[in-house]
Amino acid sequence: MKKIKIILVVAIMSLTACSDWLDVVPDGVATLDMAFNSRAQAIKYLSTCYSYMPKNGGSSDPATLGGDDIWTRRTTHFSNRFSLAGLDISEGNQNATSPVLSRWANMYQALRVCNTFLENVDLVPDLQAWEREQWTAEVKVLKAYYHFSLVQMYGPVPLIRENMSVDADVYSVKVEREPVDECFDYIVQLLDEACEGDILPTIVLDPASDYGRITKPIALSLKAKVLVTAASPLFNGNNDQATLMNHDGTPLFNTTFIPEKWDSAMAACKAAIDICQEAGIMLYTYEDAAGRFNDTTVLNVTLRNAFNLRSNSEIIWANTQMISIPSSGGMIHASMPKLNPSYINSNDICKWLGMPIKIAEMFYTANGVPFEEDKTRNIGDKYNLRTAQAKDRLYIRQGRTTVDMHFDREPRFYAWVGFDGGVWFGAGQYNDKDASSLRYLGFKIGETDGTEGQGLWTGYIPKKFIPYEAQLNAINSISSPSYAWPVMRLSDLYLLYAEAINEAEGPNGANSAELFQYIDLVRARAGLKGVKESWDTYTNNQKYNTQAGMREIVQKERLIELSFEGQRFWDIRRWKTAPTEYHTPLQGWNMMVSIIDGTEEEVNRMMYQPQLLLEQTFGIRDYFWPIRTSDIETNPNLVQNIGW
Repeated sequence: MKKIKIILVVAIMSLTACSDWLDVVPDGVATLDMAFNSRAQAIKYLSTCYSYMPKNGGSSDPATLGGDDIWTRRTTHFSNRFSLAGLDISEGNQNATSPVLSRWANMYQALRVCNTFLENVDLVPDLQAWEREQWTAEVKVLKAYYHFSLVQMYGPVPLIRENMSVDADVYSVKVEREPVDECFDYIVQLLDEACEGDILPTIVLDPASDYGRITKPIALSLKAKVLVTAASPLFNGNNDQATLMNHDGTPLFNTTFIPEKWDSAMAACKAAIDICQEAGIMLYTYEDAAGRFNDTTVLNVTLRNAFNLRSNSEIIWANTQMISIPSSGGMIHASMPKLNPSYINSNDICKWLGMPIKIAEMFYTANGVPFEEDKTRNIGDKYNLRTAQAKDRLYIRQGRTTVDMHFDREPRFYAWVGFDGGVWFGAGQYNDKDASSLRYLGFKIGETDGTEGQGLWTGYIPKKFIPYEAQLNAINSISSPSYAWPVMRLSDLYLLYAEAINEAEGPNGANSAELFQYIDLVRARAGLKGVKESWDTYTNNQKYNTQAGMREIVQKERLIELSFEGQRFWDIRRWKTAPTEYHTPLQGWNMMVSIIDGTEEEVNRMMYQPQLLLEQTFGIRDYFWPIRTSDIETNPNLVQNIGW
């Protein structure tokens, strides 16, 4: 939906100051009549409600650089084009005086705008009844989403059910944080109200103009994610938060585990899947109608497009407030490498965003099981050197020497991870029959023009952000399709359902068939066999037979399938596995080595030595953001999160 600013609505603008987010009451009520005096004006206000959606997948998203899956160095050249604020979170420099990448003020401003819309939409004289109901439902979903974004970031928060009256006294706006279970209940209530009857459409009527607007599949899928989050260890029986309570002694967390929460989550996931099927939403596969490519390439393009192809068949919700474009400052520009063979010599295309070795190791082997569990692989060989043969030609440049762990990996690794010598299908070269003409990554400094490797800090690039058609042109700029950042894909929903079933009843319960069905659908699209077949054939265990073992499998599948999409950041927090994940330091390969340092064999040996990038820590306080100190000073009824 196109973002349209409304300069007449003073109530929207009255909340820009962080310190008085709830103390200000609307002082421009008279002008609101103008905003709702016609359908044309009201739809502008509806657009403004959408405009506050968090900018997923950009430099303002804490999940981009604030976690442990994407890393970069602090360079002036990069920071002039891409905010590096997220590194302060990754490096443990969060603070309460000026919280890094906080959403507090913006989300509460968004909620005021949504409430203003809901309170005034009945005033629009030329709005048809069905349209008024639909717009109201859309804004209720947005209101739920904004509250959910706050809960993810802060835990228990004040709920803004309605705006304060213009004659409200100063004491009535000094609200308190509400228990986290009540927060989730209210979010679900809003979503249930929005989904009543057939108010929300199953699909948008005009994809060209309405792409990104709320539909019933979006609302029900959001409800599924909300309830899975509410049932997860961070919010369900979390004793670590026992001391967080309001000044009157009201506990903000229920420290008793409630298993029924997983039952509710399971039912919500199934309802969302059903409506998605009704809407024709399905896992994306690339149709090579002309028969140009072999199966390996078709699968590679399928996996690339599943994330970054605009409005593909599995996108449930795309954030049109966050369009990934190839211009400076976007994820495409921040990741796009120079490829060989290439005549481009660009000092601006620097491969800034990298990923640590541990993320490359996370992906499965070609057998669809973890590297450390695959009985056909020797984990002690993973850093040994191998040379690519003809059979590897569509994954690794034939004749290229690289580490053993880059060979015989699952298709998602080759589709979404760029590495030294890795084939990069596309970028202007689409003949997969002639391997010598395919583009590939070359990170060894001095190999061709002496500039390669500059800015490639870890030896890896998150290729997932970059459409396969993207390429550098002769004037050192990027030509690429753009896409709206996916808030939720169908594979995400399938894996949430599998997780909920396992947590509710284990892998051998009444719904076990659907547990394996939906995780195996995601695996099949990735070119892998099902869980049972893969573990039975290639490991020495049947961990899928226990709830704990299946939990590991489902969580690993989510971490791989949704890698680099901003999901890992929140998932490892709600699972309370973040301390374990952060315990593994961030490492990269020795990218400072160059051909002039020795023979190619010597360079390879020096290059493939893990180098420490960052030792991370994660404690109880890091699960939630601090509330800005000045906000607490303005409203003493607010209590600070633990550790801040």
